[in-house]
Amino acid sequence: MSDTLYPKPSKALAQERSALAPEIDTAFRQFSQAVFKEGALSRKSKQLIAVAVAHVTQCPYCIQGHTKAAVRDGATPQEIMEAIWVAAEMRAGGAFAHSALALDTLHTVAAQRERLAEPASGGS
Repeated sequence: MSDTLYPKPSKALAQERSALAPEIDTAFRQFSQAVFKEGALSRKSKQLIAVAVAHVTQCPYCIQGHTKAAVRDGATPQEIMEAIWVAAEMRAGGAFAHSALALDTLHTVAAQRERLAEPASGGS
């Protein structure tokens, strides 16, 4: 039994994944290569975005792989950490923004309770 939750990436696992769904594996690799090509955004910028998103999606493999790729493409440790902080703020911001749903629900529940607590009006 492994003492970690995630198995280490290996060539054997990659080959097995490819063998189980070869066309999809090939398509995904081509998609990934196209996405990370130099374009309107630099490769470095794309990798910094990927590092940030990997932290939000909480993918340990993605964090490791895209951090290495960001360094390879010229990102500094400071740039990588700043990208991670942007991701953290966005994740926290999402929770903050969604508080409006909780507040709206609280208002709805309070209104329902008020209606139930009101004496029934009827003709006696």
